[in-house]
Amino acid sequence: MSDKTPILLWFRRDLRLGDHPALNEASAAGRPVIPVFIHDEVVETHGAAPKFRLGLSVGSLARDLEAKGSRLILRRGKALDCLQALIAETGAGAVWWTRAYDPDARARDEAVKATLKDDGIDARSFGGHLLFEPWTVQTQTGGFYKVYSPMWKAVRDRDVEEPLPEPGRIPAPESWPESDRLDHWAMDAAMKRGRDIVLGHVCVGEAAAQDRLGRFIDEKVASYKADRDLPGLDATSNLSENLTYGEISPHRLWHAGQRAMGEGKAGAEHFLREVVWREFAYHLVHHTPHITSGNWREEWDAFPWNEDERLKEVHAWKRGRTGIRFVDAGMREMYVTGRMHNRARMIVASYLTKHLMTHWKVGLNWFEDCLIDWDPAANSMGWQWAAGSGPDAAPYFRVFNPVTQLDKFDADRTYQRAWIAEGTPRPTATALSYFDAIPESWGLSAGDRYPEPVVDATEGRKRALSAYEARDF
Repeated sequence: MSDKTPILLWFRRDLRLGDHPALNEASAAGRPVIPVFIHDEVVETHGAAPKFRLGLSVGSLARDLEAKGSRLILRRGKALDCLQALIAETGAGAVWWTRAYDPDARARDEAVKATLKDDGIDARSFGGHLLFEPWTVQTQTGGFYKVYSPMWKAVRDRDVEEPLPEPGRIPAPESWPESDRLDHWAMDAAMKRGRDIVLGHVCVGEAAAQDRLGRFIDEKVASYKADRDLPGLDATSNLSENLTYGEISPHRLWHAGQRAMGEGKAGAEHFLREVVWREFAYHLVHHTPHITSGNWREEWDAFPWNEDERLKEVHAWKRGRTGIRFVDAGMREMYVTGRMHNRARMIVASYLTKHLMTHWKVGLNWFEDCLIDWDPAANSMGWQWAAGSGPDAAPYFRVFNPVTQLDKFDADRTYQRAWIAEGTPRPTATALSYFDAIPESWGLSAGDRYPEPVVDATEGRKRALSAYEARDF
């Protein structure tokens, strides 16, 4: 094989130029590099908000590559078919990509790698999506971690590679293959009228992600541990959407946090713990892939959760009309911004799975459709943590009271006012935006009365505990 044959660099959830091991090695190889993004069988399964947000990230990467004198070639279809077609068109001798860990992506990648290798193609995967490859983090007995705290202790003092610089030059081929047009894919179509509302709250691309990290370290990280649970404050990094699409690497977050620790900023270590919480989610997905589709703890398989999404209580939950203000505020924040504060996510998930006794997969699937920062590992672990069926889970008898939680974490009702308009003399702009973002078919307006609780917080807790106590855990 000639060492001048092109390298197809297959982008997926690594949509950046800096700290990109595969891109750096390809650019230094002395061979033409053809960046590629494929709207493939995995992308086809994405929900409305993730697909919309992914499209924005792809567009941003394409512009960044053009500024480097390169291009992003777009194709749609099965990944293997598209790659084989591009190999035939360009004479490429290699296909390189950043490793993925969720079951759907792994199945795709394993099939692609095996077939291309059989065809004599240098098919190679690189790290970059995680700080630590899951198989390199082991307990003292050689197993994988099933509880977060011991894993944190095992990795907190590990050396983490410094972020790689952006390549100075990306060698281009003599001629470029044909490319689809991104706008022809209509990746925002399923968002319908919510698209324009959410669009006002996104932070897209590598440069924006790095600016966001810089502001967080400069202005917020010192008080992060104390303030991160207060949804009425802008106290978190908000980097989840950028990490999801690989617009920024976890290595960059880690070293920024380490520098902040060295400067004595009190919340920096807690920020690093949250970065490792993401690692823990992928560690579990790698070692126990069934966590994405079934109960991690098999003893929960017989638990009598409701799975009927037609119930009025489930409809009320989806619409942010449960009559429980913390729950409804969280759901409405999601429809307007595409994201939800982490404390609200816990309350929203607990209410669905415990007060409404509804299967966590109903919530998992709804979030998969509605969150711009949807992540297959974090979404699965988060829902099972809240439900009690997962690893390192909240004990089954811990049922958050969403009313007292609001008193504790939103005492001045800043968060509630930001997202609930009904019954308010002067609703906030964000609260009113909810009615512009949701489907018209819901028939809701700011003039409606705010509903009574579909399930009272105290009664719902009693019902959940009664059901748990009847099961043999």
